[in-house]
Amino acid sequence: TGLTTGQRVVTVQKGPLYRVRGSHVTLWCKVSGYQGPAEQNFQWSIYLPSAPEREVQIVSTVDPSFPYAIYTQRVRGRGIFVERLQGDAVLLHITELQERDAGEYECHTPNTDERYFGSYSAKTNLSVIPDTLLASMAPQALTRMEGDMVELTCEVSKSTAQHTHLSVGWYLLQGAGEHRAEEILTLSKDFILKPGPSYEQRFLEGHVQLNKVGNTTYKLVLGGLKPSDQGQLYCGAAEWIEDPDKTWKDISSKQTERTSLAVVSQKRDLSVDIAAAERSLSEGDALQLNCVVGAPKSSSRYFQVIWLLNDKEVAMVDPHGVLIWEEEYKERAKLGQLRAFKPSNAVYVLTISEVGLKDKGTYQCSVSEMKTPGDLHSIQTNVSSGIQVDVKPIGYRLRLSVSTSTPRVTVGDPLILHCEVEGATGPVSLRWWHLPPQPPGRRVLVATMEQDGTLSLGSAYRDGESRGSLRLEKGSSGTFTLVIPSALDEDDGGQYRCEATQRARGRNWTEKGEAAVTVSSMAGLGLHATLSSRIATVSYGQSLELFCQVKASYTLEEVPASVRWLFQPSLATGPLHELVQVFPSGTVVWGTAQSHFQGKAQLAKADTSFKLHIHSALPANEGTYQCEVEVWRRNVLPLGPPAASTSSNAVEIKVVLPESKLQVATKDSSVEIASSNAAIECRIVFAQNNSQFAVTWYLLPPLADATPLQIVRANYSSILEYGSEFSSPAQKSRFLSQRVSSNIFQLQILSANPGDEGKYYCVVEEWLWLVDGWYKLGEATSGRTTLKLKLLGEQLQMEKTNHSISAREGEGVTLPCRLQGALLPGTRLSATWFQVKSSGRDSALLTLHHDGTIEYPQERLAGRLYLRRPSAGDFSLTLSSVERGDAGAYYCQLQEWQQQSEGKDWALQASPRLGYTQLSTIPPESTVLSRICSSPPLLNFVLFFPLVLILLLALAVFCWYCKFRK
Repeated sequence: TGLTTGQRVVTVQKGPLYRVRGSHVTLWCKVSGYQGPAEQNFQWSIYLPSAPEREVQIVSTVDPSFPYAIYTQRVRGRGIFVERLQGDAVLLHITELQERDAGEYECHTPNTDERYFGSYSAKTNLSVIPDTLLASMAPQALTRMEGDMVELTCEVSKSTAQHTHLSVGWYLLQGAGEHRAEEILTLSKDFILKPGPSYEQRFLEGHVQLNKVGNTTYKLVLGGLKPSDQGQLYCGAAEWIEDPDKTWKDISSKQTERTSLAVVSQKRDLSVDIAAAERSLSEGDALQLNCVVGAPKSSSRYFQVIWLLNDKEVAMVDPHGVLIWEEEYKERAKLGQLRAFKPSNAVYVLTISEVGLKDKGTYQCSVSEMKTPGDLHSIQTNVSSGIQVDVKPIGYRLRLSVSTSTPRVTVGDPLILHCEVEGATGPVSLRWWHLPPQPPGRRVLVATMEQDGTLSLGSAYRDGESRGSLRLEKGSSGTFTLVIPSALDEDDGGQYRCEATQRARGRNWTEKGEAAVTVSSMAGLGLHATLSSRIATVSYGQSLELFCQVKASYTLEEVPASVRWLFQPSLATGPLHELVQVFPSGTVVWGTAQSHFQGKAQLAKADTSFKLHIHSALPANEGTYQCEVEVWRRNVLPLGPPAASTSSNAVEIKVVLPESKLQVATKDSSVEIASSNAAIECRIVFAQNNSQFAVTWYLLPPLADATPLQIVRANYSSILEYGSEFSSPAQKSRFLSQRVSSNIFQLQILSANPGDEGKYYCVVEEWLWLVDGWYKLGEATSGRTTLKLKLLGEQLQMEKTNHSISAREGEGVTLPCRLQGALLPGTRLSATWFQVKSSGRDSALLTLHHDGTIEYPQERLAGRLYLRRPSAGDFSLTLSSVERGDAGAYYCQLQEWQQQSEGKDWALQASPRLGYTQLSTIPPESTVLSRICSSPPLLNFVLFFPLVLILLLALAVFCWYCKFRK
């Protein structure tokens, strides 16, 4: 019972501890000085930083109901568990550390003493920090000759706030499958270079180096390349932190992508021959095989010899003469039945003292030459031809019947195999082998049961986490049953061989049989998800339900499954965002992109479907939905990567807003004013009480094909936005939008002039606040109000004739505008110049008011426009530095003003308009050719001068010819 007279002391791992998010974390706790049973119980709790006085129970070794709700799923799913090291010591495991796991942990031991004496709990702090370790290397495919050098660089960095060290190493991976990576050279956390076992000598000779050439750059130099260096090379980095107990702990590790290295060897001549004293034998006879190596200077070279039977290894003799037997031959070698040795460096011998039927077949010997005795890889290899050995039976047999009750299974299902042994006269030993479908000829030891019942497992089956705890049981009828709780993957399929061996007549008698098993992957069994909704269009405030129906060729309810809901708002582009994910443990994790769903959405699962229920749908819930489903192998913890996944179709959901009841007065009207302010009315006939309105005013100029011009828009917050034609300061000061009552809006036009004539109307938008924002319900357009100006006086006499003027770019031009006749006494004139625009509302360039002030509606033209006014009735406009864009039609409009009486406002009497002036622009003279073309005499000279030269040359040639004939 472990009684002691001391006081109870509970000790926990000293803190504070810093661990990386997502890593596997352990905390130890032990108790001493206790009374009662030797096996003590332990209970773990946490005090979170948000509530440091409140205990949250996590896990107990005695009470399954001990965990609080937030930890129940993780404890049941083995995400958190307690490992007992011995009766009074345990380890708390957290398989995947989360940020919420940070806090003060307490280890408590329930009292088993006769009285309370000592401490019954201890605490330690655990902080969760981000994983900042990065390791990268560009993947390459390299080919080098034997003896060459290769250099590889790796970038490793970290940004952890705590003081940590890095270790960086290079590794070589050869082959595939179960091959382990071989260490080349590592710079440890203590800044010590440590070569791998196969590279120690080359490191001492300086052929293997690891240099740090920058803050984050590490370079491997591998010289004197050998064929053994061929394979996949990668860089591995680990981050270490020193715990308060002065021990170092690796908290994160990363591997880079791989670089493929091929080494072309320099081969030499090597011949191999095999011979046997006798090839036809009976069971129990002796067999001797000789392997002869032919090579120049063989005594000074190093050979490794492998004996093969039916292309499978039997034994190996290394260059030092050390003999290594394959697993299935070790027992016979111990009993002296098998021997292998080398009389000389050129002769190797294999003997079997008592052959059995399993010893018949084709024997070969493979010889590999090594550069030095310590090398692990050869520089050349040769294999002898095969020699056939026949063994005849002598009539003594075990009888085997091998079968399986699980011929076809899915990944995660158990495999059950039976081996029935008959004809045995004594104890039998048994071996199970797995013969995977790929590669052919490969076999893996599963389990062995000796004659005394001792059970041992093959190396690939000792890890209980991948396939579960394997069982091999012997029944009373001589049937041996092998149970593998969980098939790992499709490679677990293939043939399973049972070998039974009995010792009789001074030797071992063995029989074998096989049974086939097919393992199907979950991904290949038609996992399929379909997303649907009973209603694709819902009204605002109505509930919405989406169903993710999953189909598979296996029973979905029996495998761990998770569902991820994805969402993309309407009108958005790009990939869908994660809305929420439900893990197999029941843990729900909400995405951050659409946080407004949390609290409104309800998740449920029934049989083979998942449901997403959204209460009171909002416009923000409108968009595209999709679900993704992942499944894992059953009977395995922790889960690891998913075995299969699928994505559903996308479903688009529409959310219909409340119907707009907006009505606006649509009757047309007209307003006639005499040079004063004008007010255009927009009246709302009916709308919802809680609505807000945005009003946009438009002007339709008098031209028949004119386009409506936006004057000003007042949104539901009364913020004004002017149209492009009314954005100048002068226009903004004259056109104002006001709300004069709850249902009436007015457009105020100050100092209206003839250019303001036209048809005005408003467009009203109805907006409503719906929980999370403003939404537009609808809009309505009012009737049109025609604005006319009534002039009191007689029209002024002006020249109405149209003109055309050309001006060279860069020069100035004057556009005429002159009054004909005299002004009436007590009157004044104002003038405005316009440029004709296709929009229907001409653009004002310059205005001379009746009080003599000048206004430039377009400030960018102010420096180029001038009114010279040589006389009172001359309003001609001078445009300097003519540009190509100035071409077009211009006109001026005069206005006659008269003051009604002393101190009264000036009233508009007449507003005549001058005829149009069409301005054309001419490009500037810039080339000699243009001068030539513009001068007819010079042009004629240039054209005819070459012709005259040709005629003169022809005449000179003709005269020379005549003189030569004479």
